[in-house]
Amino acid sequence: MSTMSVAPQTTVSTGTVRGEALDGVDRYLGIPYAAAPFGANRFRAPRTAAAWDGVRDATAFGPTAPQHPYPGAIGDLLGSVEIPGDDILTVNVWAPRDADGAPVVLWIHGGALERGTAAIPLYDGAAFARAGIVFTSINYRLGSEGFSVLKDVPRNLGLQDAAAGLEWVHREIAAFGGDPGRITVMGESAGGAIVAGLLANTSSRALIARAIIESGPLEAQSVAKAGRVTNRLAKLLGVSADRAGFAQLSPERLLHARRRQAAGSSPLGGAAGFQFAVDPESLPRSPHEIIADTDVPLLIGSNTDEYRLWFPPADLAAISGLKLLLARLALRIPRRAVTAYRAAFPGASTGEIFGQLATDLLLRAPLTRVARARTAPTYVYEFAWESPVRDLRAAHALELGFVFDRLRDPEAQRLAGADAPQALADEMHAAWISFITTGDPGWPVFGQGRLTRLFDTRTSTVAQRRTEALDLLPPRA
Repeated sequence: MSTMSVAPQTTVSTGTVRGEALDGVDRYLGIPYAAAPFGANRFRAPRTAAAWDGVRDATAFGPTAPQHPYPGAIGDLLGSVEIPGDDILTVNVWAPRDADGAPVVLWIHGGALERGTAAIPLYDGAAFARAGIVFTSINYRLGSEGFSVLKDVPRNLGLQDAAAGLEWVHREIAAFGGDPGRITVMGESAGGAIVAGLLANTSSRALIARAIIESGPLEAQSVAKAGRVTNRLAKLLGVSADRAGFAQLSPERLLHARRRQAAGSSPLGGAAGFQFAVDPESLPRSPHEIIADTDVPLLIGSNTDEYRLWFPPADLAAISGLKLLLARLALRIPRRAVTAYRAAFPGASTGEIFGQLATDLLLRAPLTRVARARTAPTYVYEFAWESPVRDLRAAHALELGFVFDRLRDPEAQRLAGADAPQALADEMHAAWISFITTGDPGWPVFGQGRLTRLFDTRTSTVAQRRTEALDLLPPRA
């Protein structure tokens, strides 16, 4: 049975916060790490949070960044939380009682740079705190507010928010018993991309001891390419693509316009979406070009069937041989790569081959190229356990319930069902804790043998699978 105790308090540079204690873990929620990014601060780099007098209540999550829930079938699988308010740039802390010099995690949520929040119950950090880790998480600006490419606006504002959150953790975490020299930055999907972006920035990288990237894209785009979604939104709304044009529109109006623009698209469907822009200040080169040369130990991987979250079975069945051919030509994929994928997935439909190709181009091939080029400790995994839900198999985001050891959480069960193997969650959660604590998750580095931890009903360390097909894929243009 859970036991409550006296509410803990701690003081950071902006004031004193009061959290709550439960089962040996002190939890503090909704602490501002930067000022609210609205009004005079809208479309500007994150500003310093204001100090407060007295004791600030820190028992509820802060407001969520403006967003709409996931539409259609994917909305049945990925939940959302909406908390109104402007003070969206907040941090949450789960700390072991009486922690002193403990390792630290900064968790960064995913959501295609348009959705998500640290307030989703699946991201509860208590299991990590019970293992002796100070766990933190942040919100950051999303969509048009965070990743528009506007003429007189700093680039990659959402990434800059995450950098400010990392700086807050480094500056303040000792007050919660954490060691600022032992911060592991960890994220999934778009959150993994942000981890990559932080590693690619010299000032942020200096604060990172280790990094975990789960199914995260590693590539930034040119300003012209990253700005396509913004320019199209500007035309749709009849405004100029600059601060004056976008600041006159409410966040809700921008969200409605983006929903119209994105209707019927998917992360693999080719429609313009928000992406990082290469930028001298916030992201001088694409992360995939820099991470290979960094000395930060890295745990990185992907799921076998990522694409099945985005494509319902009926959509996969509707993908024709012609669409596969056109995609192959547009992406410069050699014919023998398709042949190799058909051999690697015997019995797969044309739609499934299309999905695997697109997934590997987006995620698995870039992470493999980075892992092969690195000399710093690099640990690679593949999550292969197949969910019984909606023929998802090992879909995107499925591993999160296992990593966080929260298979009983309704959010995890949306993807994994009610009977997912707890033994696999025990194993993955322990591996992540080991890496965060010691830098070693419990299997050999990737190296020349391309050794990979294969998480499944029976977990093993194997040479990376399907390399013949994978190595034929060209880098994305």
